[in-house]
Amino acid sequence: MKRRNFIFNSTKALAIGLVVPRQLLGSHSSGAAVWHVEQFSDKGLAQFSYALLYNNKILLIDPARDAAPFYEYARKNNAEIVGVIETHPHADFISAHAEIQRNKNVPVYLGRKVGASFKHHALDANDRIPLYQDLHLRVLDTPGHSPDSISLVLADKDKDLVVFSGDALLFGDVGRPDLREYKAGKETERIALAKAMYHTVHQKFARLADEVILYPAHGAGSLCGGNIRDVSSSTIGYERQHNYAFKKYPEAEFVALLLKDLPFIPKYFPYDVELNKKGAADLKQGLSEIKLLPDNFITEDDAVMVDGRSNVIFNASFLDKAIHIPDGLKFETWLGTVIAPSQKFYIVGENPAQLNALSYKAAKIGYESAIKGAFVFNKKKPSPAIVDKEKFDRNTNDYYILDVREAKEVKDKKVFEKSVNIPLSELSGRLKEIPLDKPVVVHCASGYRSAIASSLLRYNLNGLLILDLGEAVQTYK
Repeated sequence: MKRRNFIFNSTKALAIGLVVPRQLLGSHSSGAAVWHVEQFSDKGLAQFSYALLYNNKILLIDPARDAAPFYEYARKNNAEIVGVIETHPHADFISAHAEIQRNKNVPVYLGRKVGASFKHHALDANDRIPLYQDLHLRVLDTPGHSPDSISLVLADKDKDLVVFSGDALLFGDVGRPDLREYKAGKETERIALAKAMYHTVHQKFARLADEVILYPAHGAGSLCGGNIRDVSSSTIGYERQHNYAFKKYPEAEFVALLLKDLPFIPKYFPYDVELNKKGAADLKQGLSEIKLLPDNFITEDDAVMVDGRSNVIFNASFLDKAIHIPDGLKFETWLGTVIAPSQKFYIVGENPAQLNALSYKAAKIGYESAIKGAFVFNKKKPSPAIVDKEKFDRNTNDYYILDVREAKEVKDKKVFEKSVNIPLSELSGRLKEIPLDKPVVVHCASGYRSAIASSLLRYNLNGLLILDLGEAVQTYK
């Protein structure tokens, strides 16, 4: 097969940020070449980026939006960033590849099938990227999660050492095949991608040696997979034994299994794919353009207020017509699920530090340009939305009980027999199903999603009494 070699150029610069680096491998010697892999972990998006260090050079793979940790890593190791490789256009986060390319004057590499509009070098299957002596990366064509996914095998001479699999092969899982929409229609395309994944697993990954180390772009909690194991590394041998995708299913059975019980798709996913194909603006520039507004600012337009304050503070300092998405580990995911990419909004926080943190999280999914301003709200006003538990318990029939957990959670265990299930991820599109003749009590599993859901209902169903069961739901389990 045709094989091409690529050589990296290089230069220098800077930026800002916050991603947690996690050291995976100590320095390794394979043949005469010494190399090291550093993993950077974003827990909020369950996303991994990698820095491959060799001969005082660094190649970045699937870098997160914030480039600063990669620059700092290069500085500490007296090394130079010489290139970026994207395994595919990511749906769940914005990559820093365009920013790094502008600031460091380095090439960005990605699969030819992507059709990216920014300046890049297209990679084909079996292309080889020389690194140092006999150390090199080999390109695998690994469609399935997306039609344009590639993986990268780090090898020394003829010995494969590591595979960077992007979202194709995950820990105990493979990337879901339903995140893109194409001309042939969603159902047709997702079946085609599931079939492609079957061949990717058995004809590409299964041919790698057991000892090859696996580093994907996502870990447990990511919506890019259905049920990812909570680890930070694995091996092909372990996955061969424990990952269902390696079992000898007939293709049709594999496809049915892969398409079963898939998680919801946040509204921002298609937007992020397209923005990554164009290349995003610098993070620092985008954040600097967000206006800090006076405390207790009163909006006079149709832009939504996204209130990131805690449940306790929100309930003591109630803000009418705000959509309440409490700051937490999944803030950015729910922001991008509830708020469409085209919707302008204000950020509301407890203090300036939280405003900065919430804006930063919004920027990780490319939403910073949609923020009209940010302000602190601290007026004392009790929330009218708290459930009187004793009254509720005396006669639940007086209320319409809305369970906003995912359908699979409800199937596993229903909390209230007469409750109606509309998952939070679907609520905005199913508001007409809410009856208007009795108060609504909203619950989830912990109180986090019900806070979001109850505020969404109050925002859209003006005048209807919406009550949030909150953390009290845990007393019914």
